[in-house]
Amino acid sequence: MTALPPEPDAKILLDLFTNATRIKLFDEKYLSLMKAGQIGGMYYSPRGQEFAAVSVAQHLRRDDYVVTIYRGLHDQIAKGVPMRELWAEYLGKAAGTCKGKGGPMHVTSPEHGLMVTTGVVGSGIPIANGLALSSQLRGTDQVAVTNFGDGATNIGAFHEALNLASVWKLPVVFVCQNNQFAEYTPLREGTSVERIADRAVAYGMPGETVDGNDPVAMWQAAGRAVERARRGEGPTLLEANTFRFNGHLIGDQQKYMPKELLRAAIEADPVPRFRARLIADGTATEAELAAIEEQAAEEVADAAAFALAAEYPDTAELTTDVYSTSSAAGSASPRSPEAAAR
Repeated sequence: MTALPPEPDAKILLDLFTNATRIKLFDEKYLSLMKAGQIGGMYYSPRGQEFAAVSVAQHLRRDDYVVTIYRGLHDQIAKGVPMRELWAEYLGKAAGTCKGKGGPMHVTSPEHGLMVTTGVVGSGIPIANGLALSSQLRGTDQVAVTNFGDGATNIGAFHEALNLASVWKLPVVFVCQNNQFAEYTPLREGTSVERIADRAVAYGMPGETVDGNDPVAMWQAAGRAVERARRGEGPTLLEANTFRFNGHLIGDQQKYMPKELLRAAIEADPVPRFRARLIADGTATEAELAAIEEQAAEEVADAAAFALAAEYPDTAELTTDVYSTSSAAGSASPRSPEAAAR
């Protein structure tokens, strides 16, 4: 296995920028449609956290596993879920990844390695252990990555999962996207440690805190953790310090968040900051980055138009994907809800 290079090359840097831009523009388009009253429902914006996702996903293969949470748009796009299918699922349309039945909080796309999007804080962490155990038992070198917020690190499932992953040396990377607020509670009011990554020592695994808004630093830290897991050396707890620009969910007035803190975070927006960095260091020209942005905007507009025009699921779908269709004899024959319940 070749060693991870110390710095990402130009292609990787542009890939990071491209995916972050796609996430940024998806989010902005989705919010604009919500504010215009064209779409509704629940939405948890990851704006500001783009590189906590794309820099990790850059090290993952299509057959590697990702588990994310309801604030998971950036993880879903970074893992390669097609934009049209993702938009359709967010709008509850039949063309979506889950036929419109999951919506934003329950996106899955196993063919792209996006295994679960959970609606319960921290519930995906032990699920990632199961995926990693499957890889270990089958003798593959697939890696499972589970993304969660800082609030999830205070629940029992987090501690139980880290302990078990360490005991069994599972190929899993625990990524805490620390956006400084657990729903409406500032981190320091509900978490006893200064750095969440310090909790790794209690479970005998490496823990690393990194600037999650620095795409290169994040790429380097993620690379170390993913390759360690792929070599069979066990799990890592990676803390990506970032910030969420919008409230816990759309409609949240963010009264609990100091205005000057939010203003400073938005002024340091990681996507345009990385854009300026790419031009300054000669990786790309203004024209090249503008072309990437234009293409991403066209992709988002196309996917949004596709989803808005798509059909909702037929009522016949109400009982599909709910009950088993296999009989005791092994033949595939549909069963009624009454029969399945017996």
